[in-house]
Amino acid sequence: MYQLDFNKPCHVYFCGIGGISMSGLAEILLSRGFKVSGSDMKESELTKHLAAQGAEVFIGQRSSNITDDIDLFVYTAAIGKDNPEWIAMTEMNIPYISRATLLGEIMRNFELPIAISGTHGKTTTTSMISEILLGADADPTLSIGGMLKSVGGNIRIGHSKYFVTEACEYTNSFLSFFPKISIILNIEEDHMDFFKDIDDIRNSFRKFAELLPSDGTLIINGDIDRLGTITANIKCPYITYGFSDDKDYYATDITYDELAHPSYVLHSPKGDSNVSLGVPGIHNVANSMAAVAWADVCGLDRAQVLASLESFKGTDRRFEKKGEIGGITIIDDYAHHPTEIKATLNAALRYPHKTLWVVFQPHTYTRTKAFLDDFADALSLADKIVLSDIYAAREKNTIGITSRDLMQKLIDAGKECYYFPTFDEIENFLLQNCSQSDLLITMGAGDIVKVGEHILGI
Repeated sequence: MYQLDFNKPCHVYFCGIGGISMSGLAEILLSRGFKVSGSDMKESELTKHLAAQGAEVFIGQRSSNITDDIDLFVYTAAIGKDNPEWIAMTEMNIPYISRATLLGEIMRNFELPIAISGTHGKTTTTSMISEILLGADADPTLSIGGMLKSVGGNIRIGHSKYFVTEACEYTNSFLSFFPKISIILNIEEDHMDFFKDIDDIRNSFRKFAELLPSDGTLIINGDIDRLGTITANIKCPYITYGFSDDKDYYATDITYDELAHPSYVLHSPKGDSNVSLGVPGIHNVANSMAAVAWADVCGLDRAQVLASLESFKGTDRRFEKKGEIGGITIIDDYAHHPTEIKATLNAALRYPHKTLWVVFQPHTYTRTKAFLDDFADALSLADKIVLSDIYAAREKNTIGITSRDLMQKLIDAGKECYYFPTFDEIENFLLQNCSQSDLLITMGAGDIVKVGEHILGI
């Protein structure tokens, strides 16, 4: 296995350098004196930024981009064995690793790497922890799965012991990591194009917990089903959080303000605290408890931690208010799993509105088919539902599922549901049917955000 050493900078080539994660990792290496080059299919703000930082960026992937002075070739799952750069790299016997493996190698070079995992809530909890460290002037290095306004992107280059990253279970990429503190927020069925079943997923999270050294710490949601399969006989101590007093950290007396922001009493081994959040929903109560437990492990000041949580207003595409037009409030949310949809819509029900509209773009055919009934159940929390076509992402529709199948489930359940094949048709329908004081949420992990932005003219 290739090991990356910050004390020995070398030439690293990124095949697919314009991706949000790849570009961030490239920027970290640039900051540490590495020579960075790479390619992508098209120019973007990310590629322009890297070029301005000193990276050599090629637009278009060609064998001629691969030169014999490259010490390490980094690739993503999107790169096939027929890619001309992959072929050239193998012919030249250049060492290569995946994006996830590189992220793990970067973690090795920090004294206190922190990895946040779970089926849901990774980006928000990672961002909460990031805000806490920024508030403490701890100068962290951050790798976030979404755009955090306070750092102007998804990456921050720091020079302290702290490295904070999301840890995604898809394709078991988080098993390439080397954390000192890990958080497991939840474990549910998802990514069924890769995992066989929930036991297969649980087994991966168990292996993730086993990565921790004996002097590390696991922070885990104590309400996870069959918790012992994750925590039994792991090398390090673990801390639980949840909504009952058998957990190490638990919440009581939960209330909400007029914008669905919760406040609660946190009970913990380090004392009780009154917590107020700047993001909506009970799911963020759970996320914040994980963040406080982590901060206690790191010995951070509790008052500063609580102030950072209260001032944290969320990341892009997580219950993000996009604007208002004609008295209609438009919010965008990344939710693409039934549990996430329920959490978002339950938060929205506490938000001021007359009629709650959701414009949902299902994400991947396999997920839509696997959770068809669950999607219908979750979306039923809205008053009126509009569906777009399924966002294919990495898939082809070989299973014959469409958004019309989901629409029929909702109609059979007595819900008012509509389907339109184009964004233009969706926008025209909404403009004709939404009215003063309505709340409109665009929802999904694809590009459905464009609908709300186009209506708002942004």
